[in-house]
Amino acid sequence: MTCNRDSGKQYHKECTGLALELVKKRTEPKDITLFGSCFCPYVQRVWAAFEYLQIPYQYYEVDPYKKPKDLLELSPKGLVPALRLDNVRTPKALNESTVILEYINDLAEQQSNGRSLLPPLTNPYARALVRLQSDHISRTVIPAFFRVLIPQDPVKQQEGKKEFYSALDELVRLFERAEKEVLGELTSGTVGEGERKALMKGLGLWVDGNENLGMADVMVGPWIFRATIVLKYYRDFEMPTGEKFTKWMNKLFNHPDFKNTCSTEDLYLDSYEGYAYNRPIETSQTADAN
Repeated sequence: MTCNRDSGKQYHKECTGLALELVKKRTEPKDITLFGSCFCPYVQRVWAAFEYLQIPYQYYEVDPYKKPKDLLELSPKGLVPALRLDNVRTPKALNESTVILEYINDLAEQQSNGRSLLPPLTNPYARALVRLQSDHISRTVIPAFFRVLIPQDPVKQQEGKKEFYSALDELVRLFERAEKEVLGELTSGTVGEGERKALMKGLGLWVDGNENLGMADVMVGPWIFRATIVLKYYRDFEMPTGEKFTKWMNKLFNHPDFKNTCSTEDLYLDSYEGYAYNRPIETSQTADAN
């Protein structure tokens, strides 16, 4: 069903569903505090990474449109996500979701639990292939998502859909390239299962048999999730139907470290209605992508 009437709904200021249950578990003070907002996809990518990497943190909900003082002290533009780091002699701060992802992944790689969103340091080429995926997500996939959602002209919306489909096709090509170039030459007779699993690490859920999140999964997951709800409802957008793409998407949505950061559908429909109808919002979290 496509919605074509602005009902005046406002963005939410608190998580719902599984995400709310997770917030309740992450209120105890820790050395790292994640300043987030329930509807923001940039926050969700970092949040899911914290969960997967098992980095202790406290979640602190803020309203980025109100730009509270404690947020501005960490993020000069008042954007989320932001981190307050109390695990150092002088408290420090970080903002920008991609920077935060790299930072917490570096922390995880120093731990003994073996968690990482990237391939091993011993395979720099594989790490570079994953970073190509992440770069494409930032430069192409995310802007295309908003070019479907924000334009009011139906012609522009159709152009946005074509651009988004093209961006997703290229993402699939990059997934397949990494899978082929890192794993393609392996045969069951020449490599052990342990070595195969080691090579799969960091390539993400696209690879059959890999149940661990990769950097590209958390980078793009929040927009894929919102596309199935927000773009479908407001722009009648249907996700690609390829068998492997659908399998990857289902694995992502059902991975506990991603799923538990998701609120109920009404939160996203309400929170994105203003964008869908070009209704003024105090500060555009979308325009000022973080």
